[in-house]
Amino acid sequence: MSDNYHVVCPACAAVNRLPNDSDTASAKCGKCHKILFNGTPVALDDARFNKFIERNDLPVVVDFWAKWCGPCKMMSPVFAETAQEMEPALRFAKVDTEQAQRVATRYNIRSIPTIILFSKGREIARQAGAMGRDQLKAWIRQNSG
Repeated sequence: MSDNYHVVCPACAAVNRLPNDSDTASAKCGKCHKILFNGTPVALDDARFNKFIERNDLPVVVDFWAKWCGPCKMMSPVFAETAQEMEPALRFAKVDTEQAQRVATRYNIRSIPTIILFSKGREIARQAGAMGRDQLKAWIRQNSG
């Protein structure tokens, strides 16, 4: 196993190499010097999605949503609270399916919200429909190994 792992900066998208034994909660980007883990889901678009999913060595939980979606609005604070609680063990991101249509099409998003867990660039698990905080955390734990 490597002594380091990679984390993509949510601000500038630079790939950072962090030592496995470091305090990741206070880690900063080597390029822009902003904090790498702020407990807030990262907004991804078509241009940033692949790099964020493929270059993070941590599992990434993505919420596919849209502004007009009632269940998405209900789930948004739940997703944000879960990100705050579970980072830096995982990364959290949001994809607005209206703005990132190529990504939504690529992952065959047919209903929203849809939550997908990625690991090393691959889809590991998927759940359609809104979830409560405890249900979301249990789903993440069950599928992230």
